[in-house]
Amino acid sequence: MFLEFFYLLRAKGLEVSINEWMTLVEALDKGLAGASLTGFYHLCRSILIKTESEYDKFDAVFAEYFCGIVTPEDLPEEFWKWLSEEDRVRDIDDKDDTGMFYRELEELMKMFRERIEEQKERHDGGSYWIGTGGTSVMGRGGYHKQGIRVGGEGRHKSAVQIAGERKFKDFREDTILDIRQFQMAFRKLRQYSSRVDGPETELDIEKTIDETCDNAGVLKICYDKPRKNTVKLLLLIDSDGSMLPYSRLCNRLFQAVSKSSHFKDLKVYYFHNCIYDHLYTNPYCKRGEWVETNWVLGNLDSEYKVIFVGDAAMAPSELYRQGGNAIIGLFNKELGIEWFRKFQKRYKKQIWLNPIEKEAWEWTYGSRTIHDIGEVFPMFELTLDGLEAAIKKLLVK
Repeated sequence: MFLEFFYLLRAKGLEVSINEWMTLVEALDKGLAGASLTGFYHLCRSILIKTESEYDKFDAVFAEYFCGIVTPEDLPEEFWKWLSEEDRVRDIDDKDDTGMFYRELEELMKMFRERIEEQKERHDGGSYWIGTGGTSVMGRGGYHKQGIRVGGEGRHKSAVQIAGERKFKDFREDTILDIRQFQMAFRKLRQYSSRVDGPETELDIEKTIDETCDNAGVLKICYDKPRKNTVKLLLLIDSDGSMLPYSRLCNRLFQAVSKSSHFKDLKVYYFHNCIYDHLYTNPYCKRGEWVETNWVLGNLDSEYKVIFVGDAAMAPSELYRQGGNAIIGLFNKELGIEWFRKFQKRYKKQIWLNPIEKEAWEWTYGSRTIHDIGEVFPMFELTLDGLEAAIKKLLVK
């Protein structure tokens, strides 16, 4: 039953076990999904998906597999109007056919589609039409023990529509980050720290565990010399323009970095689309509130780790033309791409974090400049997975 759906879930990276799938089949045999695709959707998700971070992947697969399937929730608008009107009391002449054989879902859906084509008006009671009350196998508020329930809570939303809304995007592990996640990622840069000369005053947990085990379980506390932060970080953030939708995200990043205690030195500057003669000292990018870019390159040594944050999307002229600076009144003699290459040559470690989804880099506005800047700096998507990979890149010796 739905084996292709099972294999598609697995192919898309969802770890669905055979035991879980058999549990789903057992639940379906017991009628826990009813005769509704929406019921099947919720039943599947509750049994097969282990964490909310996987909900969005499940929704994407469900929408892909069941797209185009006609369900009771896909009724024409006039049917919903009829069904939402006041219910009537069961007619004494309504004949109950609940003793008839159990109809399989496929047969019920065939009947359902036929009724949609035939029915032209509202119906109350009876055993044939889609309506309220009565003993028909299709409708709302009736008395048939089996069949397709239509209407009531959640109408107008089919399972495919629910899945297609992708309400759980923010729960994904590869989604954009909050302040704590930024801080946890940057903490890995502590590997650059070194031991300082002096007494051993810092508890060495790993060595304490090893020595205690070797000592037949008798606690043996070990100390080591404290670490000294040696990480120097230069953070360059694209501000304003096309970055406005990501300003909240960049603010989280800035807060996480500024609160971090893992850096020997931290310098933060801003630019608009591309770097030219000046770097701004605040995100408003106001004329005069800047430092010369050559001053930064000359005074911040090559040991600084450089992180660019920006969508890299701009007009090609901003990268490849003299005077390509988008800010009126500012003329750049050196090409924007050359300024970026100066940073590439000056610093040993650089990465670029892009808030645009990676799958859109090849076709979104600015795809050419995104590609070309990605040729200069290793570019990563600004998600949990992307930042994880980016930090690892900075740590490679």
